[in-house]
Amino acid sequence: MKKAVVLGAYGFIGAACVRALQADGYAVCGVGRSLESAKKVFPDLVWIIRDIADTTETDWKDLLSDADVVVNASGALQDGTRDNLVAIHVSAVERIVAALKGTSATFVQISAAGVSEDAPTAFFRSKARGDAVVMASATNWIILRPVLVLGSEAYGGSALLRAAAATPCIGGRVFSGALIQTIHVDDLAAAVAQAAGGELGTRFVADLGEAETRTFADLTRRIRSWLGYPKWTAEVDVPEWLLKPVGAGADLLGWLGWRSPLRTNALLSLKSGITGDPSHWRQRGGIAVKNLEETLAAMPATAQERSFSRMYLLLPLAIGCLSIFWLLSGMIGMLSFEDAQSVLTERNVSSGIAAVAVIGGIVADLVLGATVLVRRWTRMACTGMMLVSGTYLLFGSWLATDLWADPLGPFVKVFPAIVLALFVALLLEDR
Repeated sequence: MKKAVVLGAYGFIGAACVRALQADGYAVCGVGRSLESAKKVFPDLVWIIRDIADTTETDWKDLLSDADVVVNASGALQDGTRDNLVAIHVSAVERIVAALKGTSATFVQISAAGVSEDAPTAFFRSKARGDAVVMASATNWIILRPVLVLGSEAYGGSALLRAAAATPCIGGRVFSGALIQTIHVDDLAAAVAQAAGGELGTRFVADLGEAETRTFADLTRRIRSWLGYPKWTAEVDVPEWLLKPVGAGADLLGWLGWRSPLRTNALLSLKSGITGDPSHWRQRGGIAVKNLEETLAAMPATAQERSFSRMYLLLPLAIGCLSIFWLLSGMIGMLSFEDAQSVLTERNVSSGIAAVAVIGGIVADLVLGATVLVRRWTRMACTGMMLVSGTYLLFGSWLATDLWADPLGPFVKVFPAIVLALFVALLLEDR
């Protein structure tokens, strides 16, 4: 049985490649940097847990020594705390092709349509540099460059597209002149498997996508119809100047560990359009690729799709509300320290204990309000919020039972805060 190694095997595209290669009879081994994420997607797959950006050429020689096919489906949209574009798209590729030198393995590089060294985004430029490394190597290489990839799994740009299509009543038009082509993720994976089989030859570059093009606004309307929502009451043009601070804010969130599809690289890519020329793929005898209508027909929308499309934008809003709520609570406690302390001293609690309790509450509020914004700590912060809120209710009910009857409801309002923290903790998933 032939062996295939897929880098980024639990990602949106990588997972589809694993399934397609397995269906073609390959023994597949996945490479990824998170065992937890890997086991969620393919619990029974053989996994190599590595950060490809840090894996050495010597390690790659050992890991890929018996591979017949190596598929590079790894990648990152923009630099951040977890990602370095040059390290992932260029340096890692240099070490991998060097490790494959002298072997008969086929190396399939999944790139992106429109990459070039003078592209407007660091993503496309770094991808182009990685492709150049592959083309200059002595390996049996194939470079596939898909356009906008759609699939049943909602992740990154495909998730944002669903969310944009699900906005109630009013739709926003962005980059009205940008043209888009699409490809179903299963078609992309089938193309990878076909290329890996060797029937198309090696040492070629091909764009993958449907023949038709459409504007992003048209694509969004079609996705909205697919979701089962009625036409918008009105559509408004979103000015480009407004998108710049949105992208800058999303970039900042990237350094906190969030991979927002609204980052500057994504917006610039969308502005430039996402199109390719699939003619070379067809001339080589590559499989037929579904158009948008066929893609959507192959993955009918369900109640889960509609729920996700609206919750996708609610999640960052919920996290932002939690952060503001807890940070303001801590700041107000600092500014009104004596008033907060008097709530306890008026109920026969000593001033020393009251001061310690108020200071502890202020610190907890500020720490939780800040850490909920950091991706790796968000779930832990939500758990802390629920515990602190429960403690507040428990001791508050003991020391100040009368506050349950307060017309402003200081105790009653804690319950929605607990539920909101629980909502975020349960919905917080990368894959």
